[in-house]
Amino acid sequence: MLLFPKQIFAQEKEGGLLEEPSNVTDSFQEFFFEALKQKGIENYDKALESLEKAAKERPNEAVIYFEMGKNQSLLKKYTDAEENFKKVLQLDAERLDVFEALYEVYYNTKEYTKAIEIIKKLIPFDKDYKEDLANLYERTEQYTKALQLLDELDQELGSNDYRNQLRQQIYAKSDDTSTQISDLEQRIQRKPGNEKDFLNLIFLHSEEGNSKAAFDVAQQLLKAKPNSELVHLALYKFYLEEKQPEKALLSMKIVFSSEVINQENKFKVLNDFLLFVNQNPGYEKALKEMVSVFSALENDPKIFEQLGNYYLKKEMYAEALQYFELGVTKNPSDFNLIKNTLLLKIDFKKYAEAEKLSMEALDFFPSQPILYLLQGVANIGLNENKKAIMALETGLDYLIDDTKVERDFYTQLSKAYEADGNLKKAQDYTMKAQNLSSKN
Repeated sequence: MLLFPKQIFAQEKEGGLLEEPSNVTDSFQEFFFEALKQKGIENYDKALESLEKAAKERPNEAVIYFEMGKNQSLLKKYTDAEENFKKVLQLDAERLDVFEALYEVYYNTKEYTKAIEIIKKLIPFDKDYKEDLANLYERTEQYTKALQLLDELDQELGSNDYRNQLRQQIYAKSDDTSTQISDLEQRIQRKPGNEKDFLNLIFLHSEEGNSKAAFDVAQQLLKAKPNSELVHLALYKFYLEEKQPEKALLSMKIVFSSEVINQENKFKVLNDFLLFVNQNPGYEKALKEMVSVFSALENDPKIFEQLGNYYLKKEMYAEALQYFELGVTKNPSDFNLIKNTLLLKIDFKKYAEAEKLSMEALDFFPSQPILYLLQGVANIGLNENKKAIMALETGLDYLIDDTKVERDFYTQLSKAYEADGNLKKAQDYTMKAQNLSSKN
């Protein structure tokens, strides 16, 4: 390069371009370009060496210190970078690129208070930084300021997912429930069509133990949006608490049939109803009807696992097996569903079904010892003793440090060998099982 390009020093400013350096020497040009070259190939230390030499040639050139700061930031030498960026501002104030670089330094070093001061200077250049300012207010626990700013942005631009999420974070962290309630009430007054604001307000009142206020807000939402489906996420719970199960069932049917309510919330509703039915057994029939509605719409094996576990705890084993079997049909690679189904099938002496399911399960989990154990038990029940012995001995090879299961293997092997007529082997495994028992 024979000439020093003007655009290297032509840094943008609010009103146009900066003054270009005059009387640029060949050595200055050489040092500066060498610094840019070394930075381009990520040799940041060497770039800094060249910039130090260039600074000696022209100690009042802002762009030199700016480049120094950028290289130091890349090396995570944030204190040095901050010093050089501040030097640039002393030489040439109100530089957007320097403010952005300083903001990045403060954000990376988690000096959020300093970052707030810088971002306030960035906002006149770009209003998008207001969202960043709200985020910084949240990080510095200035929740009221953050919520006020989020409200201003929502009024100006409409709501978006980022601001809604930030608002939720503030609600979760802030202990000042009254401020949160006040903020939501103002938002609802300004924009009564936003269902999420109603639901958040309902949640806050519920958390405060103010069921009446929460129910009143739910009624307000129904008045504002008579066809709201989301409101029933709150209503079903109120009706259950008020011992109005018929109304609760209607709300739950709306929840389960809804396309706007996600699966996670539907499972929460189902779980609440399971708890209710557990205390009020007279609603077992209603539960089955609700499950039928839910499963037909969602087609998710988790619902059957949840129901199977519910009936298992109630020692209603036939019902538990029914739902576990449905779950395995929907998801044949769910290990917990398979294990629970096998255990119950064996309890009900459905050995052929258990043997078939264990064989299918081993295609997915070929190194799970419990599957070999259950397969062995099923084969013993079918008088397929040689198959049982093969399954049990294979499973032992996969077993690691589980004394209880190891004892179960030895016990079943003893039964298999005895049924097969090998009394010596049967006795050996009985002794092994007894030895393990005595150690515990």
